[in-house]
Amino acid sequence: MTRYTDFVQVGRGGFGTVYKAIDPASGDVVALKRMPLRKRCKKELVLNEIQIMKENKHPNIVNYIGSYLVDEDLWLVMEYVDGGTLTSVLVRVFMEERLIAAISRECLKALDFLHSKNVIHRDVKSDNILLGLDGSVKLTDFGLCAQLTKERSTRCTVLGSPYWVAPEILKRKEYDTQVDIWALGIVAIEMLEGEPPYFKESPLQAQRLIARNRYPPLRMPSKMSFLFHAFLHSCLDTDPRIRWTARELLEHPFLQTAMSLSVLPEAIRIAKKIRQSSETVHASSEKKQE
Repeated sequence: MTRYTDFVQVGRGGFGTVYKAIDPASGDVVALKRMPLRKRCKKELVLNEIQIMKENKHPNIVNYIGSYLVDEDLWLVMEYVDGGTLTSVLVRVFMEERLIAAISRECLKALDFLHSKNVIHRDVKSDNILLGLDGSVKLTDFGLCAQLTKERSTRCTVLGSPYWVAPEILKRKEYDTQVDIWALGIVAIEMLEGEPPYFKESPLQAQRLIARNRYPPLRMPSKMSFLFHAFLHSCLDTDPRIRWTARELLEHPFLQTAMSLSVLPEAIRIAKKIRQSSETVHASSEKKQE
């Protein structure tokens, strides 16, 4: 990867390590995802991710730039989104409903586009939603995506992140693009409460509760507006046939309350300051203990 310089690690997950780097030829900052290909199953997922990203360009989806094979590692080159993940903001900054509506709308634009192409993301969560200092909101990480076809219009593989996974997946039923709508509803709760429902439970227990209960518990339902409640119920119906589609949700009255995303950069900056302050206090505390 000698084409790129100034590597800085910015993330790490089950599918690989993400770096920020510079392309000296253009001066552009890019994101590089390094993924080992030693296991055949992982190789298939990686190639699937590249194919999906190549074929699906959209303003609310992280843009694919290129890919390179180096020894047994595949490097995926993507646009760099400079505000970090939605998770990094929602755990530190209170998000009012109008901002939740604005971010949900942008995510739904991405999902509506993917679903129109018969693509299921299967891993929608705050970690996989990136925020830009220009106010942009982009869906990323297509490692678990599935392409539906006329011959195979549903899937039945049990996968996804435990706290965001739809009940029909856990019940081993056939499922389609509507599992992404459930996950987005959980992300909306995350934005309000700072974490998804059942987050204090073990992943296994959380999955049992998701499969068993009709509707995720809310901490302060009385503090929420009627429209936000209605939006969540539209996303989180346990029957995927009744659950609204991404296109239908884009017309939901709750999204009409959305504020301008021009406020997003300030929320990102505040979250970064809080994180840096916490890291400084933690480092100082460790030094004293030594």
